[in-house]
Amino acid sequence: MLIYNSIQLVLLLLLGLATLYILIFSVAGLFYKERVYVNSGKAQKIAVLIPGYKEDEVILEVAESALQQNYPFGDFDVIIIADSFQKETVHALKKLPVKLIEVSFDKSTKSKALNSAMALLPEEYDIAVILDADNLMEQDFLSKINAAFSKETVAIQGHRTAKNQNNSWAILDAVSEEINNHIFRKGHRVLGLSSAIIGSGMAFKYDYFKSLMSEATAVGGFDKEIELKMLKEGNRIQYLHDAIVYDEKIQKSDVFGNQRRRWLSAQLHYFRKDFLHAFKDLLLKSNLDYFDKAIQFIQPPRILLLGSLMLLSTIFIFSNNLLNNNSMFSISWVLISAACIFSLIISMPRHFFNVRTLTALVNLPGGMLLMLRSLMKIKGANKQFIHTRHTANTK
Repeated sequence: MLIYNSIQLVLLLLLGLATLYILIFSVAGLFYKERVYVNSGKAQKIAVLIPGYKEDEVILEVAESALQQNYPFGDFDVIIIADSFQKETVHALKKLPVKLIEVSFDKSTKSKALNSAMALLPEEYDIAVILDADNLMEQDFLSKINAAFSKETVAIQGHRTAKNQNNSWAILDAVSEEINNHIFRKGHRVLGLSSAIIGSGMAFKYDYFKSLMSEATAVGGFDKEIELKMLKEGNRIQYLHDAIVYDEKIQKSDVFGNQRRRWLSAQLHYFRKDFLHAFKDLLLKSNLDYFDKAIQFIQPPRILLLGSLMLLSTIFIFSNNLLNNNSMFSISWVLISAACIFSLIISMPRHFFNVRTLTALVNLPGGMLLMLRSLMKIKGANKQFIHTRHTANTK
């Protein structure tokens, strides 16, 4: 019984701390209020950088949409970084008023594409906006970024949200994105910590971003690498919830698994790499932002946390009753599970409370299994380029 209760206590502690983390920030996110920025009238020069690898199906729509910003046309450039595009796509892009930079690598990465492009661009930009090749900006995105960018600002994460909800996997992915927006962006900003960045829909002071990227070595998860560096240097990352970028959500289970495997691998890699440095900076420099980010990378994905709690609480509550064990263990499982479910529910935007979301939840156990499989296959995933193919058929 001692060994059994010791194992149960360790699991309760680990899952309880993970749940407490998201509970604190999910409650804090309820108090988020968007700051109102007054446009000074000065239009800063913006480079909209859109790297893409074999994104022939979506890149023309993205390029044409990016040109439709209600921002002075001479004060922003749309820069398409074309890696392994078809000749027909390249020809069509050359007809648009965009800057087209063709690149080719033995091993493609977003870091290489961005660095190659910035090496060729003139040093005349104030802000760099980074999009994925499937992202569509709302027409006022650049105007809102411009208004929020002061001299002290180094980075802003925009509100990335779903472009499509055309099947159950896309709905679950969309819900997951918004829960993360609530916890890791809204909640963090309410408590005075930096917003997490996502890899797209984000803006940086141009020369600072160029400097950050010149030292980036990541094959996957370049955003994690530069995020840690920014926080270690004491910089703050802002969040702009009303600056919206639409992102294509995954539509197949195999894509869901590959994408999560890449993310999990990057997070684990940077937790191992930075945890001790972050802990040292917390003690010596009171750098809570940096330490929080390192801790954030070891947090289990929300879907895996929920699945683990549901499974283990069922097993242990049944076993505790069968063995006539101390009832406090079973009560603890119920409380932690309830806290996790509560955190996720209050983090979901109200428009997801509908029949379609309820129907999509049927795939949740499958998603949990995919996350578990991804966790078991993450070794080396951050050392290889795992491409997520996008499609124009998302409606």
